[in-house]
Amino acid sequence: MSRRAIRVAATLLVTGLCTAYVLWKIDLGRTWRVLAHADLSYFLVALALMVVTILPMAWRWQLLLRAKGVHDELPWLTRAYFVSYAAGQVLPTSVGGDAVRIFETARRHPGQGNTAAASVLLERAIGGAATLMLAAVGFLLALGRYNVGAYLWIEGVFVVGTTVAGFLLFSRRVRPLLARGRRILAPLRLDRLVADLYAALHSYRDNIGVLLGVTVVTLSVQAVRVLAIWCSGKAVGIDLSPRPYYVMGPLLFLVMLVPFTVNGLAVRESFFVSFLGNVGVDADRAFAAGFLFFVVTVAMSAPGALILAWEGLHGGSRRRMAGEADG
Repeated sequence: MSRRAIRVAATLLVTGLCTAYVLWKIDLGRTWRVLAHADLSYFLVALALMVVTILPMAWRWQLLLRAKGVHDELPWLTRAYFVSYAAGQVLPTSVGGDAVRIFETARRHPGQGNTAAASVLLERAIGGAATLMLAAVGFLLALGRYNVGAYLWIEGVFVVGTTVAGFLLFSRRVRPLLARGRRILAPLRLDRLVADLYAALHSYRDNIGVLLGVTVVTLSVQAVRVLAIWCSGKAVGIDLSPRPYYVMGPLLFLVMLVPFTVNGLAVRESFFVSFLGNVGVDADRAFAAGFLFFVVTVAMSAPGALILAWEGLHGGSRRRMAGEADG
């Protein structure tokens, strides 16, 4: 069986299992009634919170690129983010959108492909680390108030994995050991590509100030985006304070980074049902909150889709933008 066939089979399996879990838990008729009576004002606030955070996310990406001598304008980077969200609707989770950003940036800045990839991957890595910090704060806030202890193990796995990855990425002592891995990748002709990308990532250890600044921006963005999830819950009548969402939100962000399904279909909703069920929310409202948050992310991708449509009709505009960047 080919690698592609295995990936498709795994995606269908995960989607099927999550869908079965959701259907087992909810009453479709009652869930529809909950969604039909959702509070539009909370939905619009959730959408606004998600959209306004794109600008600081584009700025942190600009900082990482600038640290390596790649200069780009904030409007184009913001545009790239919107386009990546549009791509993420048909590609596996946010990872698909990241691939689009890497491709477009590498094409816009010839010869800087490794830097483009390193900046996006490092941005994701810092996002994961910041998410864990936020999750730790959330657990402290929820301690003794909500039954979320089972998710502590999930967070623990991510903490260990992130710590090990950070050590492997930035430690000079480990770097010679990792070089041996090139022998394994050589038959696949990936050894040079991976080595160049690793070198680009490793070089950021000389930009500690930038990394700290990006981490602070990421923490702020994610704190705001958790409120968007809370608004989605409020829209369908879930009467909880933001506290449990500061446990749930970071874990959801981490889960959505893993390319289980296209756009996190069914995985996101089953996570909402499972987590919110632990804090006393019935499955129908929990699913409705997850589905409404999905609608928020789809609506947030609309500007990216419009940008792609406009550039498709006016292809010269993109070439002019690329020429301006190279000049």
